[in-house]
Formats: sequence, C-alpha cells, structure tokens
Amino acid sequence: MSKAVSDIREFPTAKPARNPGIALDAEFIDGLRVNRSAVERRCATLGGRRTVKKEYQAAWLLKAITCMDLTTLSGDDTPARVRRLCAKARQPLSPTMVEQLGIESLGITTGAVCVYHEMVATAVDALEGSGIPVAAVSTGFPAGLSPHRLKVMEIEESVASGAEEIDIVISRRHVLTGDWQALYNEMRDYRAACGDAHVKAILATGELGTLSNVARASWVCMMAGADFIKTSTGKEGVNATLPFTLVMLRAIRDYHEQTGIRIGYKPAGGISKAKDCLSYLILLKEELGTEWLNPELFRFGASSLLGDIERQLEHFLTGSYSAANRHALA
Repeated sequence: MSKAVSDIREFPTAKPARNPGIALDAEFIDGLRVNRSAVERRCATLGGRRTVKKEYQAAWLLKAITCMDLTTLSGDDTPARVRRLCAKARQPLSPTMVEQLGIESLGITTGAVCVYHEMVATAVDALEGSGIPVAAVSTGFPAGLSPHRLKVMEIEESVASGAEEIDIVISRRHVLTGDWQALYNEMRDYRAACGDAHVKAILATGELGTLSNVARASWVCMMAGADFIKTSTGKEGVNATLPFTLVMLRAIRDYHEQTGIRIGYKPAGGISKAKDCLSYLILLKEELGTEWLNPELFRFGASSLLGDIERQLEHFLTGSYSAANRHALA
C-alpha cells in the first residue's frame, strides 16, 4: 500500500481561515436557480465513470475514517457509551489491522466525536490529549424550534463545556417563506455565540422543498459566517444524497471564487456503506479539488459507516468478510 498511502499523505491538512461572512445580497439569493435534471444526470453517471480498486480503495477508505464525525445522538446515551465511542475515535482500527496495512506511522483517528450537549464534558474528558475535537449538536436539534435566546444560550453552554465545533440547525421556515434576512440574522447570532468554535450549519435539505432552496440556504448561511454547511440532522425522512451534495459543493466553490474563503462540507444521515462514502469523496475531489480532502474541510456524519469500512478493509487483507455485528459500535 506504500504508493496509495503516500497519495493520502499528500492531501493537505492545513487549517483554513475562519469564514467572517459577507453582507447579505437578497436579490442574488432570490435569483438562484438549480436545474434538477442536470444535477441528477451528473450524479447518476458518477459511479460508472469513477472507481477505485484494491489498495487505492483501501487508502481512500482510510481517508474517509479521518474525515468522520463519529456520532451518537440517542435518547438513551450514557457516559459509558460516549466513553466507548471516544475510545473508538482514538483507535478506529484494531492494532492488528493497522500493522497488517502498514499504516502505524499515520496515527489514524476520526475527525471528531459528535454528541448532545449533556455528553460534551464526558467526551472532552475521554478525548483529552488526543487532538480529536468534540462537536455538539445545538439550537434545538433536530427540529430547531426552541426559542431563539435559548438556542444561543445552548451554543454558549456547549462552548463553555469544551466543544470546539457546534452543529446548529437552521429554522426551515425562513427558507420555505423566502425570509433570507431572518435566516441571515439567525446564522450571524449563532456564529457570534460560537466564538472560536467552528460552526456547522445543518440545512435539513430533505425539508427544504427544492434544490434551488438548498442552494439559497447554503449561500445565506455562508454569507452569515458558517464555517461548514451540512446536509441533515439524520432525523429527517430524506437525509444526505448526491444531488444535495452537488448543489452544496457548487455553492461552496462559487463562494470561494468570490471571497477566497474555503467553506467545509458535511453530508450526514443515511451514509452507512463504504461504497457510498467513496462516491461522496470522488464527487468532492472532482468539484472542489484535493484541498477539501481533509478533516478541516470535509466530514461524514456517521454512526454505522465505520463498521462497514472495517469490514471492507478486512476483506482487502484476507479476502473474506466478517459478520457485520463484529464491528458494530456498542
């Protein structure tokens, strides 16, 4: 795997500049239109045009692990479960597999651990010294229907507890009614409450009605200072899809061309298979380039994806698959 691993090492990992935001241009936002059929054609051809095999597939899957927000967002979460998740984030692959792959020097960990506010302090303690940040979902996740002042207070509490990243949910009604000023003001308040913590704006793309609305919401959140834009909470009926991804990546590309600021992207919800995550990585590379192929600018929101990646790596090494539950997170 030496050549494939060296390719992974060449992907940039430098921290990008924070997004200060720009003034809202409501006329520009209203004028945005997305050609759904063209987007769907582009995404439908992706798998047939781009594939990676053998050691290169293994290397891309290792890259996916480093870009993963290992997540638990269940009502029955406990400190013990969160500590187990953090231990997995520190050592996502078994020592035996790491040795067999010859990647001891890479020190692979996941990109972050994502939890509710109540579990932030536990996760921060469990990850101390690892360099792995804790991300907290916030602002009345997943519906985002709490009073605005409470949403801002929730962000501030999570930051005070040690969260370095905050995943906020926008008020979908602002998008559905075209109230771009309200969405912009809301996002600016969230950005200010985060302070030095990076803010990921969850658009809940499956609830926005149209791809044009996905593009508009992406732009407003970036204009208001979002460091990342994210598809979904994982709780909607429709979560991350390749068409949503393409629209959001092109908004990121155009924002970068206009401002020079690189915005991160996070697909979340429904990405549980290794072969699916490869499609997202390939689309990201084709649309934005290798600069975005690092955890500072790309994350998967994942709870079960890591287990399937482990199975695929095991197949690469041995030629056979283990039972799926062997790699399930407790």
